[in-house]
Amino acid sequence: MKKFLKIFGFFMLFQIIYIPLLTIGLVYYGPFTSTREMIVTTAMTTMTHQYFATWFLSDEQIQDILKRNRPQEIIEDQELDQIEIAEQEENKNPTDGIELIDVSSDTFNGYLLIVNDPSRVKLATAPRLGVVGATTSQIIEANDAIGGINAGGFQDDALGTGGKPSGLIISNGEIVSTDSEWANYSFVGIDNDNKMVVSNSMNFSRIKNLNLHSAVSFGPVIIINGQPTIRSGNGGWGIQPRTAIAQRKDGAILMLVIDGRQADSLGATLKNVQDILLQYDAYNAFNLDGGASSTMVFDNKLVNKPSDIMGQRYVPCAFIITK
Repeated sequence: MKKFLKIFGFFMLFQIIYIPLLTIGLVYYGPFTSTREMIVTTAMTTMTHQYFATWFLSDEQIQDILKRNRPQEIIEDQELDQIEIAEQEENKNPTDGIELIDVSSDTFNGYLLIVNDPSRVKLATAPRLGVVGATTSQIIEANDAIGGINAGGFQDDALGTGGKPSGLIISNGEIVSTDSEWANYSFVGIDNDNKMVVSNSMNFSRIKNLNLHSAVSFGPVIIINGQPTIRSGNGGWGIQPRTAIAQRKDGAILMLVIDGRQADSLGATLKNVQDILLQYDAYNAFNLDGGASSTMVFDNKLVNKPSDIMGQRYVPCAFIITK
């Protein structure tokens, strides 16, 4: 009996100590490159769980992984003349000309809105921006819109009010928020011809000359002129809830939200987002604020399941679909 207990005790000790150590060793120092890079890129895009990478790898190793997975630098200008906006039919109902598609996979739940008429898409802000943000639903309701998605990021405080936007916001042709007139911005905008403009780095003075009625900064650009910017790796930002916006060559706007940080929906990489948008013929595409902020609303209903335990998070702005 004593011999059995000794063997059993050793077996339990092996399970508790040696198997986790062996797993860690294989993941971080073994041949499983894809798994290691997924863990590192996911951890480093969080504020509270970066230790999953920093405990086991040097700063140089982490930066090498991030660099290897991130989108390629864009050196080409947009070819906006390739976008020819299709003639639109008159809508009898607010939902006409809008299609909601389930783009879920085995590892995440995702939803895509296709808005045929790009003139219906605007950037709207929380009613009390600068003081407190609003949920995506509240922003949509305040503007009597039919749907939309969250857009830009914010400088959060302990209460998470979302009232202080980070970076650039242009709404109704007016500059609502900016970090500095001397700064360069990674942004997405829609001009007065209803064509989407994207950039990973553009100075403020040039942005002001683009005749944008809507714009918000975040990033990165994931498709430009029909070409993907992520050509190796997962995109460098790991697996998270995602929000993105894109435009097809016929002018239609694509709005994508993917749930994450949940048992039935782990999240998606930027490469996953890029692949979905390419599948639906995106010509230009841009990554928006994700994480707990990722929210899609359509026809007065919350389409997705935000990861925040409180439900929809307060955000500074949203891309809305007008009626």
